[in-house]
Amino acid sequence: MGNRPLLALDKLDQTLENHNSWIFIGYDELDILGGSDWAAMISAVQRLIEFWSGYSRRWQRIRAKIFLRSDLFRRHANLGGADLAKLAANRVELRWNNQNLYAMLIKRIANKSEQLFDYCKGAKVPFEKEKNDTFGHIPIFQDAENARPFIERLIGPDMGSNKNKGHSFSWILDHLRDGSNVVTPRRLVRLIEKTATKEHDRLKARTPHLFNPVSIRQALDDVSTDHIKDALTEWPWLLGVKTRLENGLVPWTKNELYRLLERDWENSWSISAQQKIRPPADSARELVEYMIDLGILRERTESRIDVPDIYLKGLNLRRKGGVKKT
Repeated sequence: MGNRPLLALDKLDQTLENHNSWIFIGYDELDILGGSDWAAMISAVQRLIEFWSGYSRRWQRIRAKIFLRSDLFRRHANLGGADLAKLAANRVELRWNNQNLYAMLIKRIANKSEQLFDYCKGAKVPFEKEKNDTFGHIPIFQDAENARPFIERLIGPDMGSNKNKGHSFSWILDHLRDGSNVVTPRRLVRLIEKTATKEHDRLKARTPHLFNPVSIRQALDDVSTDHIKDALTEWPWLLGVKTRLENGLVPWTKNELYRLLERDWENSWSISAQQKIRPPADSARELVEYMIDLGILRERTESRIDVPDIYLKGLNLRRKGGVKKT
């Protein structure tokens, strides 16, 4: 075909300019390209970035929007040179801060029913004066501290009989963070939904609280289990990590972790010996570095490797101490 596709796109770009129009081409879920073939996915992502970094200035009316996990961008989108630097100058990294996470949560709760809206107001949550026809009751937050009275009314100020188990306001988000300090809205909503289900069945909370700390601690384990199931869609090799590490007690030294991951390194990292899933690394050391980058692991200051709570139960791992689970 030679240059015919590029010439056709040149003609399309000129036509769009003549009509004062644009075409936006979106790319999403690039991490599932190639199925379980990690190398194929990386190659496809690199070629895509290379293509658009090379042609982004050639066409003015044909534009690309590439949704790419941050770790993939950092590790594998480095082939475009100066053109890529210009392309990346317009990138946006999507993250939720504590203020927006709690505002999102309270908005969802307040709009479930008028009784729950009154419950939020009873915690002195500031709302817009008028209910929006489209978005319902909208909380007005200056910072995350605006949510503290609500969280303390919902659970109580502490995650146990005293402060030793942590303050509820910080405990919730801290235990949903991955190793990169990221909390997603889905994890927070799931935690509250699962806690509500457990509390409905057990009725352990005392007025005015709706949740008991034990219920929310148990719900965190459920969220962790679900999170691993979801993660296996993106990272099927994570099942091999779970098999090699499960029933362990965290944290480990780096050498301890390397030895655990090196067991049966050449075998399939899936539940089926016939399905040849490989890890996205050539050695245990490289795999640990990559999992730290993903937020699955966290490197502590004393050169030990820990696992954030959002992954802990889902990987069948344990940590000493914490809030009572029964």
